Amino acid sequence: MREDYKPFEVGERFLIQPSDISTETTGRLNLVMERGAFGSGEHETTRSCLELLETLSLKNCRKILDLGSGTGILTIAARLLGSPASAWCVDIDQTAVNSCRRNCALNGLDQRVHHLCTTLETLDEEDFDLILANIYGDILLDVAVPLVEKAQSGAYILLSGILWEYNFDIKKKYISLGCELIKSRLLDEFATLLFRKN
Repeated sequence: MREDYKPFEVGERFLIQPSDISTETTGRLNLVMERGAFGSGEHETTRSCLELLETLSLKNCRKILDLGSGTGILTIAARLLGSPASAWCVDIDQTAVNSCRRNCALNGLDQRVHHLCTTLETLDEEDFDLILANIYGDILLDVAVPLVEKAQSGAYILLSGILWEYNFDIKKKYISLGCELIKSRLLDEFATLLFRKN
C-alpha cells in the first residue's frame, strides 16, 4: 500500500487524490485513485496524456477505447472532462481490469464502462471517437493497423509509453495509415503522440 500517496495536481484541470483523503474545493476536477494502484498519474507518460486530454473538446465523443487501460485513469479523466461517451477498457491483465473497475466506481463513473480482459484482436466493437493507448512502443507498432481501423473518421488517437527509439517509426506508421499528427511531445524518456484519423 502506498502510504506516501498524497493529492497532487496534473495539468490545468486535474487533482489526483486517494479515496481516503478529502480535499478542499480547488476548482479542479478531483480524480480519485485507490491507494496502491500502479498508474495513478505520477509517471511522465500518464501526466502527458492527461495534459493533452484536457486540451481536447470531448463533448461530442460517444465511444472511447482505452487499450492497456490499467487503472482506468485516462478513461476516467475523459469522462470527468465532460465526455458522455461509453468506454471500453481493455487490458490483458485481470488485476488491472479489477483495478480499473474499482477506480471507475470510486469516481462514480462505473455506468457505461465495459471492462474487458482480452486483446484488441478479439474486440468486436468499432467506430470509436477517442482511442487511448499508453503502452509500449513495439506493441503500438504491432497493433497499428487494427487500432486505426477501430477509429472512425475524425477520431483522436492518443498514444504514449513510447520510448524515444520508437518515436519516428510510430509517427511514420500511423501517418501511413491515414492519421494526421496533431501533437508530438518528447518527455524525459518517452514520447506522447496525438493523431486524428482523416
